[in-house]
Amino acid sequence: MRIRDVMSTNVVAVDEKTSIHDARKIMEAHKIRRLPVMKKDKLVGYLTERMLLEASPSPATALSIHELHYLLAKMTVKEIMVKKPFTISPDMPPEEAMQLGQEMGYGGFPVVENGKLVGVVTESDIVRLMARVLG
Repeated sequence: MRIRDVMSTNVVAVDEKTSIHDARKIMEAHKIRRLPVMKKDKLVGYLTERMLLEASPSPATALSIHELHYLLAKMTVKEIMVKKPFTISPDMPPEEAMQLGQEMGYGGFPVVENGKLVGVVTESDIVRLMARVLG
């Protein structure tokens, strides 16, 4: 078994100029917690739901709701994304990816082959595979 056997290939990604507000809407609509960030056809970053939450103002802010919406509409994912994200190969064994994720504190990775984003794999994908294999 290899990562290519468990990764999601219908990747939802955003452009680096996407607003934080729009990125959050995309994540909610697709029920995902991670987004690869692209510039043209090149992976330039990775964004997580946690990063979006950390970039959002706290409920105790002195800004009005209109000011908050304005700021979130202007701020782009490029400003908060992980630049040059760690990627894995589709030929990596799933158990190696799982170990890497645990060591690095990552719940998922973009999968890149020949410089092109070909998928995304998460801990959940690997756990589902292990459950199938173990029966």
